[in-house]
Amino acid sequence: MKTLLTLAAFALSCSLGMGQAKTGWNGRKCAVVLTYDDALDVHLTNVVPALDSLGLKGTFYLSGYFPGYANNIDRWRAVARKGHELGNHTLFHPCAGNQPGREWVSPANDLSKYSPQRMADEIGMMNVLLQTLDGKTERTFAYPCGDTKVGDTDYYKLVDTKFVAARGVRSEMKPLGQLNYADIGSYAIVGQTGEQLIELVKQAQASNSLLVFLFHGVGGGHSMNVALPEHAKLLRYLKQHESEIWTAPLIDAVKYAKTHSPTTR
Repeated sequence: MKTLLTLAAFALSCSLGMGQAKTGWNGRKCAVVLTYDDALDVHLTNVVPALDSLGLKGTFYLSGYFPGYANNIDRWRAVARKGHELGNHTLFHPCAGNQPGREWVSPANDLSKYSPQRMADEIGMMNVLLQTLDGKTERTFAYPCGDTKVGDTDYYKLVDTKFVAARGVRSEMKPLGQLNYADIGSYAIVGQTGEQLIELVKQAQASNSLLVFLFHGVGGGHSMNVALPEHAKLLRYLKQHESEIWTAPLIDAVKYAKTHSPTTR
């Protein structure tokens, strides 16, 4: 009887271990992805050095149209060599100018005047530009302004075979098995404190979720900005709790999810 009880306990332990392996994030409670949009100069001067000093990796969504990309080709190539992800944020960053509050959108880059094929072509060209920087063919995509459609067409469906996943702007975190790889949620950061950013991480830890941060300005550089000391508080927390938190580029987190999820979408 004692032997049977021992075997039963061992089987239960194995079963629990397998369950944890299926729901965990590379052996951690959650995954956190730090994404930075629009190829800003402050990403090179403020963010990359901060990440590198702690051994953390981020995802940088670049648009070829922006001066921060065109004027820093060699620096972005160096960012890729350090293990950070360079993602596709389209060639001209088109946004739908017919939406409320979009008066700033130029007619030339007004998504509402695009055809689906024009959008697909510009996304494909940006992939070519990025490949000249990092030599990679696997990549993730980020929707400019969170706009997912040209008219009634979901334009990502025209290019989804070129990407591992796409990052959206819906404020949500999801556990393994519940991710929509065509529109992964993220939290846009505009003026939050370090404590507020850390609270989001704690929620991800408690729910075993993937948490994606969406940054623009860090210590300046954009109207959507987070103060440099508050950003630093988040990075320190991630480093101090790396035994429980997997901080990874989005492409790595998604590829892990696709091979370890009970279901995929």
